[in-house]
Amino acid sequence: MSHQKILELLAREYGPLHPPRRFDPLTELVLTVLSQNTSDKNSRPAFEALRSRFASWEEMAGASEGEIAQAIRQGGLARIKARRLKAILQEIEKRRGRLDLDFLRTLPTAEARAWLRSLPGVGPKTAAVVLLFSLGKPALPVDTHVHRVAVRLGLLPPGTSWEKAHELLEALVPPAGFYPFHLYFLEHGRRICRARQPRCPLCPVNSICPSYGVFYPVARRELAMERV
Repeated sequence: MSHQKILELLAREYGPLHPPRRFDPLTELVLTVLSQNTSDKNSRPAFEALRSRFASWEEMAGASEGEIAQAIRQGGLARIKARRLKAILQEIEKRRGRLDLDFLRTLPTAEARAWLRSLPGVGPKTAAVVLLFSLGKPALPVDTHVHRVAVRLGLLPPGTSWEKAHELLEALVPPAGFYPFHLYFLEHGRRICRARQPRCPLCPVNSICPSYGVFYPVARRELAMERV
């Protein structure tokens, strides 16, 4: 199946994209860690609370895990993420002598990705988000929505790992398409191709989806129940 045809249909459904946000890479990294295993609805207020609580990343790096967790409590998994954020900031400061990731702009994408991945708690998606959204480098973030939609559409084999999913999709999609692919698949996974209740009858790509016959009977019943 052509990913280009899929993108055309999704673009027609969801409309034009906004330009990518452009935080500095360290800020983007912090925001992305906060978004792990939670929604934007929860992670964004936690991020704003964190910025209000600490005047700088240096101040945050010197705070206790408990203080950081208290600041981000509304975002979920506060203790785990506080520990992870503190470890990341300390590691960056240890290696670089300061809290600044702007040097990544000068590195080739593979080197910048490897450097980010070497930080504690930074996986392939988190690294790809920083590369694409902050640094404008060719990387395709694969979150749970993108992964699920890509598998159901036959672009990834079932059971593909997160690591392999990034590799396969970046080989399939031209770099210029990484940003729209990520955002359209993300939006589609949230609105229509949901994990437990896919809304197949409303799907703009159901005519070319190999999973349509599998999910359609269940989705039709669930959609009918939504309308009751």
